Amino acid sequence: MLDQLKKIAEKFEKIAEKMADPDVASDHAKYTELAKEYSELEVIVKQYRRYETVLGQMEEARSLLDESDDEELLELAREDLGLLEAESKQLEKDIQRLMVPPDPNDSKNTILEIRAGTGGDEAGIFAGNLYRMYEKFCENNRWKTELISVNEAEHGGFKEIIFLINGKGAFGRLKYESGVHRVQRVPSTESQGRIHTSAASVAVLPEAEEVAVDVPEADIRIDAFRASGNGGQHVNTTDSAIRILHIPTGLIVSCQDEKSQLKNKAKAMKVLKARLYDLEMQKQMDEISSQRRGMIRSGDRSEKIRTYNFPQGRVTDHRINLTLYRLDEVMNGDLDLLINELQIADQAERLQESGLELADE
Repeated sequence: MLDQLKKIAEKFEKIAEKMADPDVASDHAKYTELAKEYSELEVIVKQYRRYETVLGQMEEARSLLDESDDEELLELAREDLGLLEAESKQLEKDIQRLMVPPDPNDSKNTILEIRAGTGGDEAGIFAGNLYRMYEKFCENNRWKTELISVNEAEHGGFKEIIFLINGKGAFGRLKYESGVHRVQRVPSTESQGRIHTSAASVAVLPEAEEVAVDVPEADIRIDAFRASGNGGQHVNTTDSAIRILHIPTGLIVSCQDEKSQLKNKAKAMKVLKARLYDLEMQKQMDEISSQRRGMIRSGDRSEKIRTYNFPQGRVTDHRINLTLYRLDEVMNGDLDLLINELQIADQAERLQESGLELADE
């Protein structure tokens, strides 16, 4: 690690020299590019310099222990050495995490899709539970949510619900939620008290920027139709609902949440672009390496990632073998309990791929 840090520090100094060059300073695009890289490396270099200082102080303390006969000085040296060793270990962990390349999508807004899976009516109810769980998590983080498409289930909950989450770092926190979520509990419709297992799938997509995904008009077919629902405000008397078919991939997106056809089209296009962007990312990851899609970050829609067991009040994340007996808190939006551990495991996996190892906790 030290060799890599020395190279990073050398690169940092060279960038600083270039930025001081008047010719570079007058080139706005070049200067902005260098300033961005300087800012990213500065955090690592500051920690590295402190790490070097601590290592030097540790060496001095050890020398004192070897050379001195003064018991008072020896006691102080032992105390200092203990504190410095603890700080050096923390600095190692901090530096290693900083050296993991950030996911460029982490800061983006998120489109989150929840669909009822196996389990009949109970699966739809569980999909509704998951929606409320994520809604509370967003409230806790002061992120705004906007419904894009809702297909309500007959006996409560949803067959499908899609919503946009506006908030800095939303995708970086929620990306670990993609996959199949399983629930074990006694449904309200169960007369004999038997525990049933149902499931719902979650897909977490980064919102695609306009420049990131180009969708030519020739590649899509747009159909308007009359919105349908459970009656009342859910039924529209005009053809305002929109269905978009992306011909090359066969992807279909529908939206009938708004009364305006233009608004429904805009929302449907947002979802379509996010799905196309996600497809492209999956292709790129496959091309780089099959290992780059490890269990934690795969986002495989068919992968069972978590089980919520209501009779025992526990939730288990199968990717990191973590079980918490805090189901009520999790269902009330306290997902930090799980996401923090998933991020740590993700960082360890990525460090291993880059040839480093995460320091022991």
